[in-house]
Amino acid sequence: MNFSLRPLEFSTSTIAVNHRKPATFLPRKPPISISFATTSPETTATSPVEKPEIELEFIGPKPGADGKPPVDRTKAISGEKLLRNIMLDNKIELYAAYGKVMNCGGGGSCGTCIVEIIDGKDLLNERTNTELRYLKKKPESWRLACQTIVGNKENSGKVVVQRLPQRKK
Repeated sequence: MNFSLRPLEFSTSTIAVNHRKPATFLPRKPPISISFATTSPETTATSPVEKPEIELEFIGPKPGADGKPPVDRTKAISGEKLLRNIMLDNKIELYAAYGKVMNCGGGGSCGTCIVEIIDGKDLLNERTNTELRYLKKKPESWRLACQTIVGNKENSGKVVVQRLPQRKK
């Protein structure tokens, strides 16, 4: 047997365009689903289980026109969010001018989200190692909002937070 290899040659005249008819689509049948209903004492309860809530009060750093500092109020489900996220979600001012531009986004590496816990310290998690490092020379009541978990999924109560404590005068 004798084989000979020759190079392939392409030319534009040998390429043909395949013109197809538009595809027609048939409606799909929905999949069959089977469900089984069971009754047990746990599933027959008429009221949903309520999760404990933490009430939060945020005191502004400077007095308003009436001589009293502004107070923002909100609630959060215990143990589900960081203090920083609660404040940002509710549009409560957290950062001073520098922190608005130069914050770490909640990573615990800048120390610009400092708050002071006036009341309800027992409803928050213990200081983290990051807080111990950044707040070494600060009062025990000062916390980093990005490291502070509000509640523990079981407790409820009220937490009072002083915003921007370093600006309080």
